Amino acid sequence: MSQLFKGQRVIRGYDVIDPSGFDEVVDAGEELLMPGVIDCHVHVNDPGRDSWEGFSTATKAAAAGGISTIVDMPLNSIPSTTSRDAFNVKLDAAKGQLHVDVGFWGGVVPGNEAELPGMIEMGICGFKCFMIHSGVDEFQWTNEADIRAALRVLKGTDSVLMFHAELDVPGLQTEPKGDRVEYKTFLDSRPDVMEVEAIDLVCRLCQEYQVPCHIVHLATADALPLIRKCKQQGAPLTVETTHHYLTLAAEDVPNGATQYKCCPPIRSQQNQDDLWGGVLSGDIDMVVSDHSPCTTDLKTQGSGDFIAAWGGISSVQFGLSLLWTNLKSRGMNIHDLHRLLTTNTAKLPGLSKLKGSIEAGKHADFVIWAPESTFKITEDIIQHKNKLTPYMNRTLNGVISRTVVRGKTVYHNGKFNETPQGKATFRKN
Repeated sequence: MSQLFKGQRVIRGYDVIDPSGFDEVVDAGEELLMPGVIDCHVHVNDPGRDSWEGFSTATKAAAAGGISTIVDMPLNSIPSTTSRDAFNVKLDAAKGQLHVDVGFWGGVVPGNEAELPGMIEMGICGFKCFMIHSGVDEFQWTNEADIRAALRVLKGTDSVLMFHAELDVPGLQTEPKGDRVEYKTFLDSRPDVMEVEAIDLVCRLCQEYQVPCHIVHLATADALPLIRKCKQQGAPLTVETTHHYLTLAAEDVPNGATQYKCCPPIRSQQNQDDLWGGVLSGDIDMVVSDHSPCTTDLKTQGSGDFIAAWGGISSVQFGLSLLWTNLKSRGMNIHDLHRLLTTNTAKLPGLSKLKGSIEAGKHADFVIWAPESTFKITEDIIQHKNKLTPYMNRTLNGVISRTVVRGKTVYHNGKFNETPQGKATFRKN
């Protein structure tokens, strides 16, 4: 099925002269048409932990949120995507389940640098490493020697190495002290300096090796001067932050509300304001969901124990609307939204030859939505597998009416294409 979208308020100066030859013509009317959103930081967890999230539910949630492509993180699934064989297992698990297109990140763990070239040949979008315990034993954290070994292999390949940038700082006391039900107890156990020290190391390695490096989910604004200096010196560094760091603040987290727990943690309102400064200045290149769900029991809802709870926030379905609602109040516009959610998120995983803008020769990936319309997040509209989210009952601007992937409607006003239309997609340098 091919589709053409018309409407003077959507694509100015474009008239449909002869719609014959098209199976369907959709008039977007007063709504806005833009490239489909690309969320390049999503934890699907399939295979092995699909009770946390699977490909079918994750991509349905993405489609309902105007996302035409997600890129899956390498950890939390069993096996983790750290070898060619594991990548094949991941691809097999995805077959027949994708409602939007899906790219894949590989992982760097101690001793697997010999696997990286083969994974690049298979079309992996790039690689991620942890500089601290990842939360799952299958995906081990890397020290500086491990990272250097990987950077030597990646140099000259155009592939990117992404960093969960937190370090255990020698002499820093991070053992939780206080009531484990209080958010402050958890927040104090993951101070800003852990991020700052890690990002300082990433900046130095990026400058030394000149390999594209990317900082995932920046939570502390204290690191922005380091990031700015590194970029100004010509290092190929990019940075993302998330919807939750730009929307939520530590002061507003209720006791025992473990649906707010993530790593690094949600920090102060002042920190959030300063992060927005980094978005406005361009020091932060993109905004992603870091959708990292789990089963409800792992969120320790019964006890409200922040220390024991799994760290991850579910939000993939609501990213476009969350960011748009925030942008409106920060004096930014639709062009900023496009840059933060599509253009730059297509470049990072090497998909910009196919996605991220509306141009001849690229995939016909679109979202049609109503920026001024509002909706409330309620459990009945949530499509991801486990419904717990800190955004429950929040009212947002931006109602998604239709998502199109490769010219085919995958979501329209609450309904999905019965046949999954998404495909595995691979890095195109």
